[in-house]
Amino acid sequence: MQKQKLALAKQLNLRPRQVEVWFQNRRARTKLKQTEVDCEYLKRCCETLTEENRRLQKELQELRALKTSQPFYMQLPATTLTMCPSCERVATTTTSSSGTTTTTTTTNPSTTTSTTSSKPLSLPAKPRLFPLSHGQVQPHHAAS
Repeated sequence: MQKQKLALAKQLNLRPRQVEVWFQNRRARTKLKQTEVDCEYLKRCCETLTEENRRLQKELQELRALKTSQPFYMQLPATTLTMCPSCERVATTTTSSSGTTTTTTTTNPSTTTSTTSSKPLSLPAKPRLFPLSHGQVQPHHAAS
């Protein structure tokens, strides 16, 4: 490293200490930029989690209101779920209190979502800054 610093200083007509300070400053700037990127990432994560928390609190309030108003099983009509193993279709048979029967078929039940699903919260990928020397090409742009 010492030889590189001396060679660079000679090539640029600078003192070795000036070259050393320039690289220290560059490392400090890169670290500061990365800290700013990390801060923005954490802000977005916090906003996402805050929104998720609000949604869950609201859902909890609604569920508590349902629980106190009348038993859950009395609110729903009798329902039977049947899955066809060969075509992965779900047939829902609902019998209302008047005695009428309704059948609904849903394809690929794994794609349906529920408001009470407990799927994990997806956060954006954490961005990273990498210092580049003049003329250097970023790896993911080299293939373009």
